[in-house]
Amino acid sequence: MCNSAASLRHPYAAGETPPAYREPDAGLTDAGGNGGGNGDDGGAEAARRRRKGGYPPLPEPLAVPVIDNHTHFDFREGPPVSIGDALDAAEAAGVRGAVQVGTDLASSRFTAEVVEQDRRLLGAVALHPNDAPLLAGAGTLDDALEEIERLAAGPRIRALGETGLDYFRTGEGGRGSQLASFRRHIDIAKRLGKALQIHDRDAHDDVVATLLADGAPERVVLHCFSGDAGLARICNEHGWYMSFAGTVTFRNAGNLREALLVADPALVLTETDAPFLTPHPFRGRPNAAYLVPYTVRAMAGILDTELDALCARLTANTEAVYGSWD
Repeated sequence: MCNSAASLRHPYAAGETPPAYREPDAGLTDAGGNGGGNGDDGGAEAARRRRKGGYPPLPEPLAVPVIDNHTHFDFREGPPVSIGDALDAAEAAGVRGAVQVGTDLASSRFTAEVVEQDRRLLGAVALHPNDAPLLAGAGTLDDALEEIERLAAGPRIRALGETGLDYFRTGEGGRGSQLASFRRHIDIAKRLGKALQIHDRDAHDDVVATLLADGAPERVVLHCFSGDAGLARICNEHGWYMSFAGTVTFRNAGNLREALLVADPALVLTETDAPFLTPHPFRGRPNAAYLVPYTVRAMAGILDTELDALCARLTANTEAVYGSWD
């Protein structure tokens, strides 16, 4: 076990699911929070994950702590887990902090509130690209972006995100409003001196073109990096950070492993995108910040590098983007 305050206070044991995440009847509880509406899975998929066994066991803790730079504590599957319990479980696994990420007004308001309650949290606020066409159609996109800018001004809100382009869920008719929203987020990030967390799904070329045309903020993160070695080289050239999630462990994700090998080590981050994208061997079950070590150990194996050195590099990179958690 690690020697964190959390591990001393709570009986966390590697190989067992943390107590707060255990659910007696995992097949009957509905997903709470936002239900993953803007994420990668809907309610039916969430229920399927819970039926497959609920939350995975706590991994062996990392000796050198890391930070989960993209998670959604307000997207819940199964038992309601408090922020404190979630962060205690993460800390016991060697994950000493996290960036809570907003995807709409409700989750961005939630983010602005909870980052003031626990010093292990920093925040990012934004409108998800799939929400932009809906808001534009309702005539409320500009008002929503104005509120995002107000929330982003908070001292513990360190990024605009997740914003970007998603051509998987939104068709051509919604791309204009997605682009307009993305460009407003870029502008806000630059004016407020915040980082930019990008959601890029099936839109690599247009994401890159927009960043170059508008001028990227000083710190850009491609969250849940989904490109190949070619996109990684573009990120290297422009100093954009690449955040690798549990997807890098998937058997069919050879492109991500190739990208990780090409990526400048000074530009690599790690994340969960919890409760989505749980790493192998627990793919299909709900994700949580305490599961980061599974991804980090896989990354060390891909890179053929010493685990502690990789963890130290990941933490230094994360703090270079978001600043201090203290």
